[in-house]
Amino acid sequence: MPTTERHPLEPFLPQNANILMLGSFPPPTARWSMEFFYPNWINDMWRIMGHIFFGDKHHFEKKGEKRFDKEAVVEFCTQKGIALYDTACEVRRLKENASDKFLEVVTPTDINQLLQQIPQCRAIVTTGQKATDTIISTFGCKEPAIGSYETIEVNGKEIRFWRMPSSSRAYPLALEKKALSYHTMLKAEGML
Repeated sequence: MPTTERHPLEPFLPQNANILMLGSFPPPTARWSMEFFYPNWINDMWRIMGHIFFGDKHHFEKKGEKRFDKEAVVEFCTQKGIALYDTACEVRRLKENASDKFLEVVTPTDINQLLQQIPQCRAIVTTGQKATDTIISTFGCKEPAIGSYETIEVNGKEIRFWRMPSSSRAYPLALEKKALSYHTMLKAEGML
């Protein structure tokens, strides 16, 4: 039986957060290009954000290196009010890779507790199927279609639960098409 693995990062919860973006769990640290969320060089989250906000998918890349610029990403998320964490705080990797399908969630994240720390937050955004499945099982809600939302009640407050296409390159959709879904969500949440 594989050993359990605790989440290596603290939740990133800027006080002005309007949205809470949730993935499933970070890849093994050997795959990290920075010590922050969506650290895998072949994950396109920061290229999607660069494309949407700066018209340049390379905006958050360190020039000439296969790394993202953590300081630029942190400053951007703080300024825009984007909180980040994952839907699992403890997992078992059934294979030594970053694939969600080989992750077993041992301890789901206490989403209610995260949201209490960011009172302005009005939307949860999942960035993959495993994260979406975890939110559905936590709140007993319907699964939104990709690129859309369902309204759920959390701590007596209505929250929009958006399901976005995965930023992983394993998800078969062009970056520009993924960016279109994220653009729709960010515009609806008043962030563009």
